[in-house]
Amino acid sequence: MSVAVLVVNFRAYDDLDRSLTSLGPFLSTNDEVVVVDNESDPKQLARLTARHPRMRAIPSERNLGFAAGVNLAARQSTKPILLLLNPDTVVQGPVVRVLEQWLIDHPKTGVAGPRVLNTDGSVQPSARRFPGISAAIGGRSTWLTSRFPNNPISRRNLSARPGSDAVDVDWIAGSCLMTTRAAFDAAGGFDERFFLYWEDADYGRRLQAMGMKSTYVPAVSVTHAAGRSSGRVPATAIRAFHESALRLHLKHGGRFARWSAPLAALALRIRMAWCLWRADRPNAG
Repeated sequence: MSVAVLVVNFRAYDDLDRSLTSLGPFLSTNDEVVVVDNESDPKQLARLTARHPRMRAIPSERNLGFAAGVNLAARQSTKPILLLLNPDTVVQGPVVRVLEQWLIDHPKTGVAGPRVLNTDGSVQPSARRFPGISAAIGGRSTWLTSRFPNNPISRRNLSARPGSDAVDVDWIAGSCLMTTRAAFDAAGGFDERFFLYWEDADYGRRLQAMGMKSTYVPAVSVTHAAGRSSGRVPATAIRAFHESALRLHLKHGGRFARWSAPLAALALRIRMAWCLWRADRPNAG
């Protein structure tokens, strides 16, 4: 078997350089690396291509978004297994081969993801339950989770915790996610209506509906400096996060979502306004 590594880049050339450098020792000669470069800078991209000659670059003059970028990279690759990798990740060991073997050994698994670490070494919540009402209180970016990370509500929503045993979860974050091409094609790829954020949760939900599993495999790790690309355009990222959250709610929430849509939209609009206000503050953080 062999793997196509798919990267969607947005103005993160130094991060991408580090990521590809960390990845290189763990690739086989048959693996592919495909990079979709949104709002491409020709000089920066040429510099990277010279440093990483096996990288196949697909420049785009505009920002296609993450989901559309993943789909474009997948169409330009040929391998039976796809590894989605953010440009602001650093690979810590044989992630590619371990996840590849997991998918080969577990044919009912459509997605596998490693442990994802913050730059300080703490565990990032990359393996999660599908968002529900409790996610508004104990989700990844809520006040409760940031102040009291071990509270039972957050622990219920955020499955990635210290430990080495693999566990099935609802969905794996797209910062580092391996999937079979068969599952990807059967699901129709990523839903490009999600410009940024929550497309990975939507993908996990659709795979589960097809009878396929998502598995967290913490035996291997990557480090993820979260928000490096989105931090370049914070207002755009904040709006995209909340718009995608509402889209996910409406798409998968059934009759309850249709009934509660006005309330959900209002709550997300208020939260978005608060996040935008905080982002504009000089000492926000």
